[in-house]
Amino acid sequence: MLFPKLTLATIAAYAVQSSSADSIYSIASTTDDFSTLAAAVDAAGLTDTLSGEGSFTVFAPPNAAFEALGDATLTKLLDPVWQPQLQDIILYHALGSKVISTDLKDGMTAQTLNFQKDDITINLQPPRVNENSKVILTLVDVPADNGVVHGIDTVLLPPSATSSIVDIAVGGDAFSTLVAALSAAGLVDTLKGDGPFTVFAPTNDAFAALPEGTVDDLLKPENIDKLTAILKLHVVSGNANSASLATGPVTTLEGSSVDVVVTTEGVMVKDAKVVTADIIASNGIIHVVDSVLLPNEDDTAESGATEDDTAESGAFVYGTTVAAAAVAAVVITIA
Repeated sequence: MLFPKLTLATIAAYAVQSSSADSIYSIASTTDDFSTLAAAVDAAGLTDTLSGEGSFTVFAPPNAAFEALGDATLTKLLDPVWQPQLQDIILYHALGSKVISTDLKDGMTAQTLNFQKDDITINLQPPRVNENSKVILTLVDVPADNGVVHGIDTVLLPPSATSSIVDIAVGGDAFSTLVAALSAAGLVDTLKGDGPFTVFAPTNDAFAALPEGTVDDLLKPENIDKLTAILKLHVVSGNANSASLATGPVTTLEGSSVDVVVTTEGVMVKDAKVVTADIIASNGIIHVVDSVLLPNEDDTAESGATEDDTAESGAFVYGTTVAAAAVAAVVITIA
C-alpha cells in the first residue's frame, strides 16, 4: 500500500455528515478545514461540476494552504473578474477519473482538467504532488459518490498562475514574431501589467502570410505608430474565455472595434479564425488566431479607449461558468 488508508474513525466521521455518499463538493462544503476550497469552487462556478456525475480525483488543499497564498492573491482570485484564472487553478487540482492511493506509482504523471490540460506529477518518496505539495496522510482516499479526495498541504499552481501574457508568448516558439513586434512597439510592459487583457495572438505563420516585406517594414522606427495600432487591434481590455464570447463587436485598445462571430464551427475575430482558445495567463487570456488583424481604412481611434476600459458589453459576456462538458475524462499516463 503506497499511502496509508484513512483510519476507521476518520472514515466514520465523514460518513456521519451525510446519510448517503457525499459528492466531492459536499465533502468540501461540510468540512471546516476545506471551507476556503468550497468558497473557491463556488466562486469559480464549478459547484455543479464537482457535485455532479462523473468520476473525479481532487487533490484538496485545506484552509491553511490557501492562507499561505496571501490575502492579496486570494482577494484577486475570488473577484468575479478573475474567474477564468480561478477555474484554471481549481481544475489543476482535478483529474477526470478516480485514482485511489493503491493506483499511484512513483513518478506517475496525470493530465489535469484545467484549460491547457497541464500535467501534475505524483511522487511517493515522500508522498507529494509535484515537488512541494505534501500529501496529508490522514486525508487519503476520502470516498465520494463521484470520485475520491486526497488532502494536500499546498495549493497547486499551474503555469497560468505565474506567467503573464508576455511570458507565455516568449515561451512559445510560434509567437517569436509577435514578441519582436511587441518589443518594437513598446507594448511589452503593457501586456505584463495587471490587466486583465484578452489577446487575439497571431502566430508566426500568420505574420508570414502578410505581403512580402510587410513585417520588416512595420518594424522600422518610422513605422512604429502603425505597428502599435495594429498590435493594439488584437487586444481587448477584459478577461474573456471562449465560454464567455458571443457574437458582436468589441472595442480594442487601438480604439476601434472588431467583430466577433461565434458559430458551432468556431470563433472568428474580424477575418481571423481562433485556432487555439483559452490559454490562461496570470493577467488575462490568449486566443491564438491564424491571421493578423489589420485596421480598416476608415477606422480611427477617436473613441478614446484605454487599457482601463472594460468590455462588459458587446461580445464579452461575464459570469459564464465552465460547463461540465469542458471537464471531460482524461487518461492517466505513467512517466
